[in-house]
Amino acid sequence: MAEKISLSATVPVELGGSRLDQVVAQLFPEHSRSRLTSWIKSGELQVDGQARRPRDKMLGGESVHLEAELQLEERWEAQEIALDIVYEDEDILVLNKPAGLVVHPAAGNHDGTLLNALLHHCPDIAAVPRAGIVHRLDKDTTGLMVVAKTLEAQTDLVGQLQERSMGREYEAVVTGVMTGGGTVDEPMARHPKNRLKMAVHPMGKEAITHYRVLQRFRAHTHIRVKLETGRTHQIRVHMAHIHYPLVGDILYAGRTRLPRGVSEELQQALRGFQRQALHARKLELWHPTSGEQMSWEVDLPPDMAALLTELAEDGKQVEHY
Repeated sequence: MAEKISLSATVPVELGGSRLDQVVAQLFPEHSRSRLTSWIKSGELQVDGQARRPRDKMLGGESVHLEAELQLEERWEAQEIALDIVYEDEDILVLNKPAGLVVHPAAGNHDGTLLNALLHHCPDIAAVPRAGIVHRLDKDTTGLMVVAKTLEAQTDLVGQLQERSMGREYEAVVTGVMTGGGTVDEPMARHPKNRLKMAVHPMGKEAITHYRVLQRFRAHTHIRVKLETGRTHQIRVHMAHIHYPLVGDILYAGRTRLPRGVSEELQQALRGFQRQALHARKLELWHPTSGEQMSWEVDLPPDMAALLTELAEDGKQVEHY
């Protein structure tokens, strides 16, 4: 099933000298630059009745016509899965994702995902690519995500991510006692040997993570993390890179390391924490329709709150901010 799109426009004289892909991005802002470029390359978007290249310069006055089909997310099944919705209107939906929920179907996870839940909650979202999902959280990371309910909202939110105007703050518990906050500015790429992992790599994409100490314990630190970029596994990779891996992160930290003299209760809490201790606590963005700046914050999930309680009760906390 697909949605037919038919659009026409005349290239304004003031855009003369600009590339075709730049021109149509202004003429049809409800569609992403990458989607428009693919339609130019496929010949579905034509200029004066002829196929052109994305880099071709326009003179001004040309007639641009688009006849295309936007595939709906029909191959994924709508499933009734409970969602913890923090905010919703006609354009966006903000939710608090639990641990264990996969965001998008993939090999090994064909259903039971957030995407399946969104298709059930809001059937019209099938007309938006990836059911409106513009950014992801790892399966075992909890916290706030925004979903676009319309094509226009998706294009706007993706733009905010690219321009770094969307604010995302996390809380994490790491192994080791940090002396203070800082910034990790290290490029990242797919791990050269283990395709399930990401890694710091000199030829990778820019990745910047800011962190500050919230509370120090005898052998662990509770931190607040702010992302400037949004690479896959970015916080997990960057914290492991500076030798403060996230508690419970088997992929990047290996097996759980217990400090000397640790209490039986804390041993059980650390060994029993079966996911990375990471929570997307705060989300800030500009509403794609009203332009209003909006912000949401959600409490830590019970498992992380309980872990922090056990760390505090371990007795030898160094400093509390």
